[in-house]
Amino acid sequence: MQNIKLWTALVTPMKKDGSIDFDDLDFLAEKQEEAGNGILLIGSTGEGLALDHKEKLSVIRHLSEKKPDVPVMAGVGGFNLRNQTEWIKACNDLNIDSFLLVTPLYAKPGIKGQIEWFRALMDSAEKPCMLYNIPSRTGSFLHTGVLKGVMDHEKFWAVKEASGSITDYEKFRTECPDVPLFSGDDGLLPYFSVAGCHGLVSVSANVWPAATKLYTEMCLQKKTGTIFPVWQRAIKAMFSSPNPIPAKVLLAHKKWIKTDVLRAPLVAAEVSNIELLLHADREISEWYKENR
Repeated sequence: MQNIKLWTALVTPMKKDGSIDFDDLDFLAEKQEEAGNGILLIGSTGEGLALDHKEKLSVIRHLSEKKPDVPVMAGVGGFNLRNQTEWIKACNDLNIDSFLLVTPLYAKPGIKGQIEWFRALMDSAEKPCMLYNIPSRTGSFLHTGVLKGVMDHEKFWAVKEASGSITDYEKFRTECPDVPLFSGDDGLLPYFSVAGCHGLVSVSANVWPAATKLYTEMCLQKKTGTIFPVWQRAIKAMFSSPNPIPAKVLLAHKKWIKTDVLRAPLVAAEVSNIELLLHADREISEWYKENR
């Protein structure tokens, strides 16, 4: 797991009636396995908060029983601590390798509250844990003081930094230099890699598994000469509507999944011009052929 530099925040494919399509889930996982990418299930890209406990567990159990050759991470996110610890305990017995622990949603706790939250979650976990900073979704910022209060925990492993701020990333790197930091923003990886980024947790890798792996490797090796502006345009298209809407729309167009169905309040109709995504798909395909 320590050698994985790219984790794909996998979408959760659904049938027309909104139920989970496990055949499509297998297909997507196989694409990631072929590329050698780690797989993150039930994160925000996987619409984890829109699925009930039984559905989430069925996704984790289904893929864990397949025993993929790449590591699998389970997303943990919510507001109720008891529910989250019960979720972790349910996943402990399955064939997964790590957890992604998001800052508490909506409550906006301070440093002490976040420390207690994360330590309680890690006390329940039997796998390494990556903490997730994404204030645009949670309303809570993961302060460096929180990291200093939890990094001694035996289950603490890394941080996914998705605040969208290069300044915030540099503060993490400066004040917590021993913490492995993964970019949670596909487009910021070239900048973060200059400051010692460990890897990427990606949305774009859903539709471009091998190309995103190459992009990640080149960024970490600081070989960014062919990356701009192709990847910046592609990533802008991938986030032209709320995630994971564009990813599902493009995956359905590529026939990697049967439908672009999402759970409310997300809807595929938010993508008004699929041509933007198709152009990005063509550009990344050409870039990959030229650089692999």
